[in-house]
Amino acid sequence: MKTLYFDCFNGASGDMITGALLDAGAPFDALQAALESLGVPGFHVSREKVSKQGVGATQFHVHIDSSEKPHRHLRHILEIIEGGDLAQPVREASAETFRRIAESEAEIHQSTLEKVHFHEVGAIDSIVDVISAHVCLHVLAPERIIVSPIHVGTGTVQCDHGLMPVPAPATALLMRGAPVYASDVEAELLTPTGAALLTQIADGYGPMPEMTVEAVGYGSGQRDLPGRPNVLRVMTGRTAAESAPTQTILVVETTLDDMNPELYPALAAELFKQGAVDVFMTPVTGKKGRPAHVVTALCPPAQRDAVTQAFLQCSTTLGVRMREERRVCLERQWETVLTPWGEVRVKTGRLGGNEIKRAPEYEDCAKRAEAAGIPVLAVYQAAWAAIAGGGQADA
Repeated sequence: MKTLYFDCFNGASGDMITGALLDAGAPFDALQAALESLGVPGFHVSREKVSKQGVGATQFHVHIDSSEKPHRHLRHILEIIEGGDLAQPVREASAETFRRIAESEAEIHQSTLEKVHFHEVGAIDSIVDVISAHVCLHVLAPERIIVSPIHVGTGTVQCDHGLMPVPAPATALLMRGAPVYASDVEAELLTPTGAALLTQIADGYGPMPEMTVEAVGYGSGQRDLPGRPNVLRVMTGRTAAESAPTQTILVVETTLDDMNPELYPALAAELFKQGAVDVFMTPVTGKKGRPAHVVTALCPPAQRDAVTQAFLQCSTTLGVRMREERRVCLERQWETVLTPWGEVRVKTGRLGGNEIKRAPEYEDCAKRAEAAGIPVLAVYQAAWAAIAGGGQADA
């Protein structure tokens, strides 16, 4: 199986990801042709070989003129993406990246996707970085992508809204479900664009899998950091075809026999907010014959403290249990289908590059149904019909 491994020992950004993929063999000519097809004036791209603390790397540059206005809404960015002569997977993946960024911004500002105003990420260089990364990935065509725990840095960073802690608010939300860590490096090592891309494309997280390495690429960041190369490393190679991505997952749970059942949904919502990837409740018989529930949250090990605090603050428990387990996950890929009531995302599960299962995203179906005042089942069935029909369902 063709595998691509991102070694994020010094964080990541959109231009570092693109630079690393170019350094690993993605053709620059194909990237230039894709970007020129966007029809957006006022920018051009280049690449150069640089040395960062003695490590040779490729630095990807987006050159823009001084008239560039970085403030855009999501619809403006999607129009740019749709206007280009891009491969369909590149178009869909690029749009999904900006939707995820928009969702995080909307959550931070307590707004909606339509009202979110992109600032730094809305600039043409960030748009080009995202599209470029997806073009390079499409050309390299890995069957599986594994990402290491990601170094985020520490300190503060100056944003459009003022001085913010590292990781920046949008970055922190985008990293939910991914293993991250900080050190004494006072710098923003992981940008919102880097976080959005890595968490979208990752099939799994952890150390480098057993693989036969075929190419190694280094993507350079814009800054020079004392005592460390400001680069992102990517390795491509082959792993056993039958292997599937594995992850370490933390199981955090408690048994409740004295809590008002009306509070369980709020507890589950807070656990998800703090980084749980799944929450479920199992009815049991507790001590003294009392009816009770075991509430279980699955989360990445990095979210242990946040999930534990949610249990302690939002439930009646006095303590929690936890253990680490391993899980095997299908490779996940997103695409979008069109129903009579709007677009719905579809999740595809793959094993060894082969499609195993597909299903419409329930939350998308529920939102479309609520907006149209129709049953969720109607949208769900239309989405299935669009999957079977190649992308669009008739009204």
